[in-house]
Amino acid sequence: MKQAALANELTVVDSTLMKRVLYGFAALALLSVAISLAGKWFGHSIAMAGYTDDATVHQVVIGNNVITVPANAIRFAQARRDGIASRLDLYLRYPQMDGYSEPARNDFNHTGTVKNVVFLSFEQQMMSRDMSGRFTPIYSALITRPGIAGPGGTMIYGFNEKSGYLNEVLVVGNRPGKEPFVARCLSGPSAEQSLAPCERDIQVGDELSLTYRFPREFLGDWQALDAAIATEAGRVLKAGG
Repeated sequence: MKQAALANELTVVDSTLMKRVLYGFAALALLSVAISLAGKWFGHSIAMAGYTDDATVHQVVIGNNVITVPANAIRFAQARRDGIASRLDLYLRYPQMDGYSEPARNDFNHTGTVKNVVFLSFEQQMMSRDMSGRFTPIYSALITRPGIAGPGGTMIYGFNEKSGYLNEVLVVGNRPGKEPFVARCLSGPSAEQSLAPCERDIQVGDELSLTYRFPREFLGDWQALDAAIATEAGRVLKAGG
């Protein structure tokens, strides 16, 4: 009797132990799958480094303007939504004028030797004149002459000590019948460290200012660059009610 009872107890214990072992293996298998999936997701997130290849189109309203752009062209994650904003920052490859994608990954990560990304910022107009319009009444009194010849037929001027523009130069391109092309660029070591050391602002839409920042290497192609920026702004922007 005792031996039979002991045998039954051992059978029950073995059965319970086997179930626990099987449950343990099942739990480990599920955990392994979860870790694998999480690793793939997290690894993808690291690889994206804040970028997205999502091409979902968003409509962002600034003042009386609607800007319609895909998510992969919007620079900051929190801005990738529909609605009202005070400012919208984009980044685009030039001359393609497209946002982030897997084929363009190296361009946006700046892993190559060529810089080809421009940064655009839309916000409500704060000044009555854009940079071209500010040259004669403002900038011309702050620069030192004569300038030096720059790329693409431009002239490059240093700023005087009282201007407040430290470590910057003014780049001016003549446009017959129009106000000149004007951009400010960083100079010295700070320019070498910057992905887009030059900037220019233009007026677009309904009382909207568009500031775009670009690599200094683009100055040699400033006419085409400025035209491409204006064309892209006209494409994504709808002003008025």
